[in-house]
Amino acid sequence: MVEIPSKVKGTHFNLYKLEQLLEPMGYMIGGNWDYDHGYFDYKMDAENKGYHFLRIPFKAIDGQLDSRNCTVECGNPFILSHIYQIGLDDHAYTSNFTASFDQFSEPVDKDGMVPDEYVAAGKALVQELESNILPD
Repeated sequence: MVEIPSKVKGTHFNLYKLEQLLEPMGYMIGGNWDYDHGYFDYKMDAENKGYHFLRIPFKAIDGQLDSRNCTVECGNPFILSHIYQIGLDDHAYTSNFTASFDQFSEPVDKDGMVPDEYVAAGKALVQELESNILPD
């Protein structure tokens, strides 16, 4: 994991409005959320052996994430690398029903080393994020 300092940290947004700003930029709410916190994930790249994400954490400060008009506070963005076992999913059949239970193979390393190229790309993405969601 590599943190990227950002002006986004500590800012407050209506969750629905924040989602409307981030989705067109390629961010999606990650599946790893709870009623009081979650993450917006930007999939930077998928290699043969893993995934690299820019992750924007957020926590509810007024309401719960599944409620209307929830206000969230953004945390500091970071890059996360997941390194997966090769070959486990090569011949797997996945229907919509089984996908809800078996989405990924077990990571070899849930917090793999982040290559320099992704750190540079992550910094550029954070600058783009700041210019698109923060007031001038």
